[in-house]
Amino acid sequence: MTEEENSSIQPTLNGPYLVKKVKKLKNSKDEGLKSSSTMLLCRCGGSSNKPYCDGTHLKIGFTGQKEPDRVPDKMDNYEGEDITIHDNRGVCSHRGYCTDNAPMVFRMGVEPWIDPDTQNAEETGQVIKTCPSGALSYTKERVLFKDWDHAQGIIVSKNGPYDVQGYVDLEDPDGNTPESKEHYALCRCGHSKNKPFCGGQHWYVNFKDPKN
Repeated sequence: MTEEENSSIQPTLNGPYLVKKVKKLKNSKDEGLKSSSTMLLCRCGGSSNKPYCDGTHLKIGFTGQKEPDRVPDKMDNYEGEDITIHDNRGVCSHRGYCTDNAPMVFRMGVEPWIDPDTQNAEETGQVIKTCPSGALSYTKERVLFKDWDHAQGIIVSKNGPYDVQGYVDLEDPDGNTPESKEHYALCRCGHSKNKPFCGGQHWYVNFKDPKN
């Protein structure tokens, strides 16, 4: 699969995401949401019409800048006998799919936090493919597995980020690029330290969007 022609997301300056020609927009209930060829999606977290922008960012002084104490955007490699796991904590959205489904490999509170040799490599690869942010990828038999084969669209996750799938080009004026161009997670609570990417802060600020 390749990038869809002209499909893009642009984080505007201290404002919403300008979304163009993305095929599907749906919520966490798998319900289709109203979409058009050009949309403005809220990223300040304050819109009363989520996921769409209603101008609240202008009232609350939202800024799209990164925080100096963010986790660095850096790839770490954990080499095992049959699989090498690649991890970029800087773009992790902290949904916990890896630690929930492979706790012997992805170990909370332990350093190094990844041990690639505690589970069958095929099973580990399948867990990595559930990572919505692109933070995790792997190499097996000298082949890098990084981009998957999702249908194109944006999922408004439950009280969390926008999960972007299917090769939507991120046109960030500040030059930010996702770890995987095929799937990545964008902040919509307004509090990520690593904007435009989700950094898990929606948990700490108790971000809620009951409608979606």
